[in-house]
Amino acid sequence: MAFLEPGETCWRIARADRIHFLVDTQAYFTAIRLALQRARRSVLLLGWSFDPRTRLQPDGIDADTGGIGRLLIDLSDARPELDIRILAWKSALPIAMSQEFFPHRAQGWFLGTRVRFRLDDAVPMGACHHQKVLVVDDQLAFCGGGDISIDRWDTTAHLDADSRRLDPGHHFHRPRHEVVMMVDGEAARALGGLARERWRRATGETLAPPSPAEHDPWPPQIRPSLEGARAAVVRTEPAWGGRDAVHEWRALTLRAIAGAERVIYLENQYFTSPVVAELLARRLAEPAGPEIVLVSTWRSPSYFDRATMDRARALALRRLREADVYGRFRAFFPSTPRGRPVLVHAKTMVIDDRLARIGSANLNNRSGGVDTECELAIEASGPAESAAIVGLRNFLAGHFVGRSAADVATAIERRGGLIGALEALNHGGRLQPIAPRPLGRLGGMIAGWHLGDAVDVDDMWRPWRRRRRLDAELQAIAAGKSAPSI
Repeated sequence: MAFLEPGETCWRIARADRIHFLVDTQAYFTAIRLALQRARRSVLLLGWSFDPRTRLQPDGIDADTGGIGRLLIDLSDARPELDIRILAWKSALPIAMSQEFFPHRAQGWFLGTRVRFRLDDAVPMGACHHQKVLVVDDQLAFCGGGDISIDRWDTTAHLDADSRRLDPGHHFHRPRHEVVMMVDGEAARALGGLARERWRRATGETLAPPSPAEHDPWPPQIRPSLEGARAAVVRTEPAWGGRDAVHEWRALTLRAIAGAERVIYLENQYFTSPVVAELLARRLAEPAGPEIVLVSTWRSPSYFDRATMDRARALALRRLREADVYGRFRAFFPSTPRGRPVLVHAKTMVIDDRLARIGSANLNNRSGGVDTECELAIEASGPAESAAIVGLRNFLAGHFVGRSAADVATAIERRGGLIGALEALNHGGRLQPIAPRPLGRLGGMIAGWHLGDAVDVDDMWRPWRRRRRLDAELQAIAAGKSAPSI
């Protein structure tokens, strides 16, 4: 069975002439800067957060000092025909406080300019807009886990001390890992349609697609990872405002886990979904099931997430350790050369040599039904796609231990699998095991009821409904149903 099925596990599948994987924000921000300079008709940006002070190139002789906000204003002044629109989630007060009240303050930043900036609160109370999409001229698009914000920039080296990793107050921010996919062609136009629909729902204004531009916005400096393939747009949307819920991301996640044959490779900030954990546990219990490698953050950066997400993750990790009778599961957190934890914010899944997924969704309950999410997925239909998918996984895994994708491929061949390869290459100990944290009575209650991690709108403020629903889904899995219904 195919992983990608329009109307079930994805919204639509569209051709991309070029696809590129951008690993870590230096690559992403550089690509953004080059693409924006080539924009002629339209720029549409969706974000969970947005800070106009963000420097896209904090290094080099032409390092920008005014940030992306200044760049967008200058572009709009120089090209009156260029329509620039930014739509960011109207974040809740506690989150806005932690971000120096950005993106709210960005409204004043763009007053009196041609850049259209709006805040979007068209979600249920307690939910958030979490999609991260940038579309240029409907010909080039980016989708992934990273926002354009002042604490995102880092390189694949994840150095301990990097003078470029500074916020506007000249404070160092922690090393961080992100992954973004870049596409053109019909796939970019599909994301343009998604962004315009979001704009309509938030503002009531219907935008027409931009007129065709003869100029190609793809930066010639960037060599594609893959050419002539199909990419699927995968979404989560809550039932809200008279619209039905969209559960494509959840359906694809369950199908991908069930269909994996050799390796499930996961990078994610959060890992709390008991349904995902139970399905993975069932695969570990199979004598010939797949290896499962999870790369996540040592601990969440905020107190709220440490109290909720990290505690629920402890339960999920314990379940997988119990199920791992054949030694096929590892959970790691990456660190800098001197042992400082790297914040893993990427949301990536690679299944064998068959499926690569890069987007905004976490492996928690919320991303399956409460928050808006968007990802791009590639399913292999030939050797070129398979090679690109494996190459992405090997590059991601290798960069954490300072080795190349080729080194990882060689180690896999010698050691018989990804886990053996990583353990052989991890000489400096830059990948450390994640140990489930101890849970007291309060922590056990928070984790067991999944407080702060609703499954759907109906249980947003009713944790007892959430607990009953999750129990029913876990019972369905125990009865042999690999993909319980919503």
